Amino acid sequence: MTTIRLPKHPAPETFTDAAEAVERLELLYRQSTEFLCNAFMAVMSGNAPQDQRIRAFYPEIRFTTSSFAQVDSRLSFGHVSMPGTYATTVTRPDLFRNYLIQQIGLLIKNHGQPVVIGASETPIPVHFAVASRQDLTVPQDGAAGFTLRDVFDVPDLSTTNDDIVNGTHQPANGSGPLSLFTAQRVDYSLARLAHYTATDPSHFQNHVLFTNYQFYVAEFEAYARAQLGDPASGYSSFVSTGDHEITDADADIPAIAKLPQMPTYHLKRADGSGITLVNIGVGPSNAKTATDHIAVLRPHAWLMVGHCAGLRNTQALGDFVLAHAYLREDHVLDDDLPVWTPIPALAEIQIALEQAVAEVTEFEGYDLKRIMRTGTVATIDNRNWELRDQSGPVQRLSQSRAIALDMESATIAANGYRFRVPYGTLLCVSDKPLHGELKLPGMASDFYQTQVARHLQIGIRAMEQLRGMPLERLHSRKLRSFDETAFL
Repeated sequence: MTTIRLPKHPAPETFTDAAEAVERLELLYRQSTEFLCNAFMAVMSGNAPQDQRIRAFYPEIRFTTSSFAQVDSRLSFGHVSMPGTYATTVTRPDLFRNYLIQQIGLLIKNHGQPVVIGASETPIPVHFAVASRQDLTVPQDGAAGFTLRDVFDVPDLSTTNDDIVNGTHQPANGSGPLSLFTAQRVDYSLARLAHYTATDPSHFQNHVLFTNYQFYVAEFEAYARAQLGDPASGYSSFVSTGDHEITDADADIPAIAKLPQMPTYHLKRADGSGITLVNIGVGPSNAKTATDHIAVLRPHAWLMVGHCAGLRNTQALGDFVLAHAYLREDHVLDDDLPVWTPIPALAEIQIALEQAVAEVTEFEGYDLKRIMRTGTVATIDNRNWELRDQSGPVQRLSQSRAIALDMESATIAANGYRFRVPYGTLLCVSDKPLHGELKLPGMASDFYQTQVARHLQIGIRAMEQLRGMPLERLHSRKLRSFDETAFL
């Protein structure tokens, strides 16, 4: 079998200017995907080649240094730890343009060495090449009259995995990774995000709020409209599930016929520093799924602002819980992140959340303890845990000093730790099952309803504080391991 390849790419070229390097990445990627799309259309029109494969490749960034030169020790990214050659494949450089310019620029600056941009040896699966074309759909295997994988490359699990982030990656061809994700892994998540959220990945902002309660969506839309009505807010548009975008505070948003698994909404700023809200629903599986895929977008922070069960008699419905530690009984990440791995609280996030609570509630200092507790949040995978023998779970919860219980927070924090994304949790007590206040109709007090209305405002206020923090401070060394990738 012969292979029909993309006509020869430009030879690999060195760059000392990050913007020019990204322009070359965009050119190479555009040439490869256009070639595959055109070939795919021709094949689907009945011109399938005989005993021939059609193939194009992802572009690649390659960097080599021979020095152990020390960089600013306060930095957690933007440099490599030892001499060698490092490389990463790249997809959608148009979507990641600002990120790539920043990361490549830091690498060049910190080491005084150029990067090399060329074609990699990793083929682009046809599914991902045609993903941006609304007029093209890859048929299911066997539905096209020919065997798809005999003609085109399809997704390959050997390059679509989390080996780098999990610390199990074995360098190939003598080169180490520059980035936490391969191009195929990124493409896979971009496709999954579009499916699960019903919004294009290009709308996602750098600050992500997760919730498990639909009430927050209405609050978020109201806040977004108020911001769009204020020319000084800095926000440019609001995108609802279904990719409907408005720039006018009074514009109508059509109802979507069928909500996706994780309805998502974006309050956008021109530089991507706005806020995205994802309603992940209930359960650790959804929490893992959402964060697995959003992580490839390299957000600057994600926070959980949801409901929880209060475990102390001194708590009241509507009280806030600021997680300082996590008890992981959800199990969905056990194979990726051992349960003995500590998930530390991040000072930058904790301070922002506590200050936001004080500002919104107008409680300060010691008085803040009237409505907020800090401590361990336990996350489980059984919503009806109350119906089982309580002696074992309650004893464990007491021994862990847990003050709240939910089904998402520890999962989101643990995946933030795993993916090097700053994380935090602020919950609102919606029931107290150990003290007879079950989550039943009519249980909500006026105080509870008022606090819930404030809850989202606190999350937004915290994100706006974090937005003003320098990246090198927010993305601290606490989340980086021994031999980290240079790219954030």
